[in-house]
Amino acid sequence: MNTSSEKPLWQLFIEGDKNAFSSLFKTYYSQLYSYGLKISSDQFITEDCLQSFFIYLHKNRRNLGEVNNVKSYLFISFRRAVLKSLKKERLFTSFEESLESSQSFGFSPEELKIEQEISNTKNTTLVILLNSLSTRQREVVYLKYYSGLSIEDTAEVMDISYQSVLNTLQKAFTKLRSEILDHEISAVLKKT
Repeated sequence: MNTSSEKPLWQLFIEGDKNAFSSLFKTYYSQLYSYGLKISSDQFITEDCLQSFFIYLHKNRRNLGEVNNVKSYLFISFRRAVLKSLKKERLFTSFEESLESSQSFGFSPEELKIEQEISNTKNTTLVILLNSLSTRQREVVYLKYYSGLSIEDTAEVMDISYQSVLNTLQKAFTKLRSEILDHEISAVLKKT
């Protein structure tokens, strides 16, 4: 769903249109679920939080107002809801601890939708390389490339500056390039 078609749908949702709510739910449920699962690493907390989140949206729709980017708004709001739920569960005491110390925000081979057919070895290697990134780097890469958010929206979702997103992406790609080069050199050395 593109940004231009989101705004009228959001307006209809705010006005109480059940089809608009259903459309928002169907469009974003699985994306938000995947993102929430990465943050919490707990299926039940994620499901419970997501259901509560959509109930909250529906009950409070008249107070929500206009948003510029519905997808970004939903990711930001849901992220806060998950972190609040985790804090309530006393699994994490602060935002920084929750993401920086968590190893749950990782990638799985199923999430890597590569256009051409790729061997299992290369796919597994890519997952290992992505998971070697810091938690914050993995989250930025996930939001930008796997959820399709812009740099601005990624910054807003993570509550960091635009420049921080750019810096984090740069560090992630620098590390990936280095790891890939090391991996390729190791593979060549093994063959000789």
